[in-house]
Amino acid sequence: MIRVLVVDDEPSLLRTLALALHAREYQVVMAATGAAAIKEAASEPPDVVVLDLGLPDLDGVQVITEIRKFSAVPIIVLSGRSQGTDKVAALDAGADDYVTKPFGMAELLARLRATLRRTTGETGETEIRFGQVAVDLTAHRVRRVTGETSMDIRLTPTEWHVLELLLRNPGRLVGRRRLLTEVWGPAYASEAGYARLYLAQLRKKLEPDPSRPRYFITEPGMGYRFQPDVDALRHGHGAE
Repeated sequence: MIRVLVVDDEPSLLRTLALALHAREYQVVMAATGAAAIKEAASEPPDVVVLDLGLPDLDGVQVITEIRKFSAVPIIVLSGRSQGTDKVAALDAGADDYVTKPFGMAELLARLRATLRRTTGETGETEIRFGQVAVDLTAHRVRRVTGETSMDIRLTPTEWHVLELLLRNPGRLVGRRRLLTEVWGPAYASEAGYARLYLAQLRKKLEPDPSRPRYFITEPGMGYRFQPDVDALRHGHGAE
């Protein structure tokens, strides 16, 4: 079930959004302040954030900036501000979409579905399987499944962030600079060694043969790719 963090200080709007999302089988978590939203996003990572810019304690752009320090979660901004500068500031801070109040519920739900498709490559499935590995993106749990038995695979927080970014972009190239920026931050955008080290660690834990990777592929000079379709792998790509 997709977990949606809704952040707004208007109780009536919170209730309306919660009812609409629950009716469509989303799991809803609510926050009325920027500080509460940041804490919730860090402690129980949502799959998407719906964020009002006009909060009582922090400006919404500041909330986006803080969340982007530790998470690449999709963020849809809600705001009664019509100025283009506000929209640009929110998008520049890391928002994925912007809906101006008043808005129709159908429009917001369509934007939410589109954002999830664009940023996660999926609209509802939270478990991804490859080989004997099962990854629950919602529970942050990785298991090795053999027949009817399974065993948890322990990942560090950084390994999880790298894995999650790749899994949420199945079959698509994740550029090295993007991976470094989203996982470690802009200051690490040129630290290619970090990416190589953590990809090697993930392969050791998740690949059948780490020296001949089948799922976590290096595109030399460009970045990395999670390839769920093993038979479609192209020859010549491998570990780095």
